[in-house]
Amino acid sequence: MAGIFGFYAFGEERENWDSKKFVYYGLSALQGRGQEAASLALYNYEANSLEWASGDGLVENVFGRIEQERARGFLGLGQVSIEKGDYVIRVEEPIQLALAGDGKPALHDDRHASFQMFAETLSNKLHEMKDPMGAAKSLIEDVRGGYSFIALTKDQKMICGRDGHGIKPLEVGAIGFDIGAVASESSALDVIGAEHSGYIRPGEVVVLDPLSIERKCFFNKNHAHCSFEYVYLARPDSYLNSISVSKVREMIGKKLAEENPVKSDIVIGVPDTATPFAMAYSDCSGIPVRLGFTRTGRHVRSAIKPSQFERIVGVQLKLNPIRASVDGRDIVLIDDSVVRGNTLRNTVYNLKRKGAKKVHVRVGSPPLIARCPFGTEVPQEDELIGRALSNNEIAEITGADTFSYLSIDGLIDSIGLPKGSLCMGCFTGRYPEGSL
Repeated sequence: MAGIFGFYAFGEERENWDSKKFVYYGLSALQGRGQEAASLALYNYEANSLEWASGDGLVENVFGRIEQERARGFLGLGQVSIEKGDYVIRVEEPIQLALAGDGKPALHDDRHASFQMFAETLSNKLHEMKDPMGAAKSLIEDVRGGYSFIALTKDQKMICGRDGHGIKPLEVGAIGFDIGAVASESSALDVIGAEHSGYIRPGEVVVLDPLSIERKCFFNKNHAHCSFEYVYLARPDSYLNSISVSKVREMIGKKLAEENPVKSDIVIGVPDTATPFAMAYSDCSGIPVRLGFTRTGRHVRSAIKPSQFERIVGVQLKLNPIRASVDGRDIVLIDDSVVRGNTLRNTVYNLKRKGAKKVHVRVGSPPLIARCPFGTEVPQEDELIGRALSNNEIAEITGADTFSYLSIDGLIDSIGLPKGSLCMGCFTGRYPEGSL
């Protein structure tokens, strides 16, 4: 899993634009998609070459160390990732290019190695065909998987595209006629002041050069947008594939209340992703919603931390229960998903330690039962608590008084797309035909 961002300046005055700043803020908006590594590549017009910068950690820490004078240009792209060392790909020959990618092409078991092969193949095709649009079309046609990518070449071309199913998102925007921008989520475009104009369609290629923008859609496969993007991965203020993530999460909360009602005193959501679920659950059920947790320090996405110890610490930092909210009360606890169950058990324990009488857990997604072959970090299948245990068994293990998931049909209805237009593989074990 990664967040990718591209910035392209047009016009006679484009050398005055500092793409590093825009890439910095764009990636900062996408930080929730990866907190372990950050990297960028810029076109240096004075040297007529690409320059790279990367490091492990958060965007503000990594790019704060980059020397301003050696990291300036009017074209740039960047990436944040959940894996240390997973940086923007660098290819020197035959065509120098940088490539940022989200998801995973089906070329190698390792995500970074897979995108390295993907970028090298693109470089070779560009050299052979002398046609960016044709080279990218040929690449997408040849390579299965679920991915989106942004590539920047030494000759000032930016090439963007998605796999034929459109599993991973890629949104586009502009600042007037001077700037084109591409990002994993529309919120990154909002942050830099760009007008969000839509999305790159499944199987579509967009090529930007100093004089033009060219778009062509080459494939008409069944769309299969990642359903987990709407549940957890994306920011609530984003639009993906013309769908509001916030609206989906409100619908999820409503469906949870309809499918799994329970008598209780208050509703609380696990911040931040499940907060919209909890608010909508409250509206539908009539049970008041309360602020149940307070955060210590910066925002941490505990589910994508690399080790169990870091996940537990992450939960402790972001989920310290507010005793005045929970003491002596029956609680509906809303979470976005449950993976292993360890962090949920810790959360339920802490709520009861702060005085909660009962904790009824409601989860805004179906049980995770399978790994994701498209780059989203899901543990081995034998670690997934929802694969083998019933709701009652999970309640017993986690200490919850009752436990229920959202149904698959409930999730599909909440997103508002036909079942055949979604990738539900992590919930069903079945993946889009021809994607693997």
